[in-house]
Amino acid sequence: MTATTQDTVYQGRVKLVQPLKGFRAGSDSLLLAAALQDRDSGEALELGCGCGGAMLPAAFRLHGVRFTGVEIDAQMAELAQAGVAANGFEDRVSVEAAEASDWVKRHENRFDLVFANPPYFEPGRISPPGEGKAGAYIESLDVAGWVKAMVFAAKPRAPVVLVHRAAELARLLAALDRQTGDITVLPVASRPGEEARRVLVRGRKGLKRGPVRLLAPLYTRDASGGPSEAGLRVTEGHSITW
Repeated sequence: MTATTQDTVYQGRVKLVQPLKGFRAGSDSLLLAAALQDRDSGEALELGCGCGGAMLPAAFRLHGVRFTGVEIDAQMAELAQAGVAANGFEDRVSVEAAEASDWVKRHENRFDLVFANPPYFEPGRISPPGEGKAGAYIESLDVAGWVKAMVFAAKPRAPVVLVHRAAELARLLAALDRQTGDITVLPVASRPGEEARRVLVRGRKGLKRGPVRLLAPLYTRDASGGPSEAGLRVTEGHSITW
């Protein structure tokens, strides 16, 4: 039985059931949740939802939307389902244990919004992660395959949104450019003067190719090292305007 903790985000308003050891949701999950534009209805899909670190905050924010989370690790899927119950979201959030590219084959053109925080590293590119972290850090599906699965499940013109390492932006854009339009990139850096280490990337299924919009960076901290206004808004449960 996996040892777990119950943690909270959004000042205690959203509960997460997480493994005591292994991958635990952090700032990337909250960035992804905040990057989803406000909407009052529809269906949203997160591929690779883990324990629900992005999906459950997103469900709190978008309270009129129905969410499905797909997670290849059955134990993490169980924790996500426990988080669904802890937040009372059973009527509109479901979790399925499955491999992303296989699961979407039965759900083409279904979702109004698709989002993901894919594993960040190719096999063999980093030292072996600690206990329980391999699934969160090592790709079982490459970036192109991940984007293909996301786009396949999205309705025409629906947004697909990812958070990823800034170093992988070229791979992300190459994958998105073949299948989406209206592509927007928001770099995320710790503070002014530092390189962006993360990017939020959004495209819309089936739109014509066009110029990629590269926005000014979002800084999570100010020059003194304290939380920035934008960083605080992310952790407090507000959306990012981009």
